[in-house]
Amino acid sequence: MCRDKRVSIFIAYITLLSFVSKGIHASEPDFGSTRVVFQTNYGDIEFGFYPSVAPKTVEHIFKLVRLGGYNTNHFFRVDKGFVAQVADVAGGRSAPMNEEQRAVAEKNVVGEFSEVKHVRGILSMGRHADPDSGSSSFSMLLGDAPHLDGTYAIFGKVTKGDETLRKLEQLPTRREGIFVMPTERITIHSTYYYDTKMETCEDERSTLKRRLSAASVEIEKQRMKCFP
Repeated sequence: MCRDKRVSIFIAYITLLSFVSKGIHASEPDFGSTRVVFQTNYGDIEFGFYPSVAPKTVEHIFKLVRLGGYNTNHFFRVDKGFVAQVADVAGGRSAPMNEEQRAVAEKNVVGEFSEVKHVRGILSMGRHADPDSGSSSFSMLLGDAPHLDGTYAIFGKVTKGDETLRKLEQLPTRREGIFVMPTERITIHSTYYYDTKMETCEDERSTLKRRLSAASVEIEKQRMKCFP
């Protein structure tokens, strides 16, 4: 009798450890080595990707970053304690787009839903009613939102810049239907990316060159647009 009881307790303990382990894995997936930085008029926001959770989404968003698609875009929505949402690239930029940027920005990505939880800092794809309608708009969670779990594709998380998000939460807002929107434009002036595995000075110089190049390209496009 005692032996059976001990066996039952042991099985229950192993089962509990299994559930805990799954929960930790689901809520804390591994980052890839790539980091992306959005430079806004309120400070920088850095984030990393979860390629093991949403590989197609990560590939799509990172391609837009590499093309400079998010440069001159903006956060069209800031709902304190809920989300700060980046506008669709195709309609949110102030600078004109080239054909390659537009082609990628207008593509839809299949919904890669997972068990990862929507907590503060998580990156979650925006979409319409169709679960496979995500394109380039995504949210940075400003609080826990369990009602979004399993229905919106999580693909990364903010790694630096929570102080910038807190600044955004303090800005004046107005409501339009279901959206809480800032009364002023929160511009993403420029973006750049780097690899956390890079260690040499030459690699760091390459990162800086890429960062400056992205900014100069957008400045020139804007100059051509305003002063042809």
